[in-house]
Amino acid sequence: MSKTEEPKTILITGATGGIGTALAEQYAMTGNTLVLFGRNEQKLACLAEQCRNQGARIVTQISDLRNHQRFMVQLQVVCEQEQPELVIANAGVSNTADNDGEHWEAIKEVIEVNVLATMGTVQAVLPFMRRQGKGQIALVSSLAAWYGLPMTPSYSASKAAIKNYAEAMRCRLEPEGIKINLIMPGFVVSRMSRSVPGPKPFLLSTEQAARAIRIGLKANRSRISFPFPLAIGCWLLAMLPPEVSRNLITMSGFRG
Repeated sequence: MSKTEEPKTILITGATGGIGTALAEQYAMTGNTLVLFGRNEQKLACLAEQCRNQGARIVTQISDLRNHQRFMVQLQVVCEQEQPELVIANAGVSNTADNDGEHWEAIKEVIEVNVLATMGTVQAVLPFMRRQGKGQIALVSSLAAWYGLPMTPSYSASKAAIKNYAEAMRCRLEPEGIKINLIMPGFVVSRMSRSVPGPKPFLLSTEQAARAIRIGLKANRSRISFPFPLAIGCWLLAMLPPEVSRNLITMSGFRG
């Protein structure tokens, strides 16, 4: 698959989330096969029907990503059956700290889904792609990976882990013909964003986010970060002296 070609078989985890649903709709067209992983069976069935109406062939998989072993086996089986050219590891959860901080069970879920399940996705599909000598894997991080937000400490940490992992794996797998792309969205209209307190500058619709991701993946960009003003701002927070960044975060209304 060259830079100008687009995949015909796309696997998406977290397909029933805001960005996941919009990505499925973006790729749903005649001639395409979508393999959609989700935890909510009813939402997944509705999305599948909608994508079929757009002309796509749909394969659905109900999966709890916290059960890593079962999830990875599902991925391995479906890769052999459907042979996806593009895998988008989009599934994720968020956790917001309250006055007492973050609760341990919620922290565990964030790490289990955002970090371990994402890395498990790569490990499960890699053997298939290596045999093919090609493939593309997109990992969804966040602009919060640049600088941890005080109201979402474990979420920010999980997305920073995926940022570093994706960057390392792109360099490692490029000689094998396997593309790794890092996706770093800002605030996107979704249930997850609504649960996060504080301002949401440059808020995008899920459709805008999905379009930006699709364009970036087609061009095989190493880092797909948006919206541009917020991406620059978050990058600067990581570059500035820590005390300056902390003061800017507080002044902007991002408090714990």
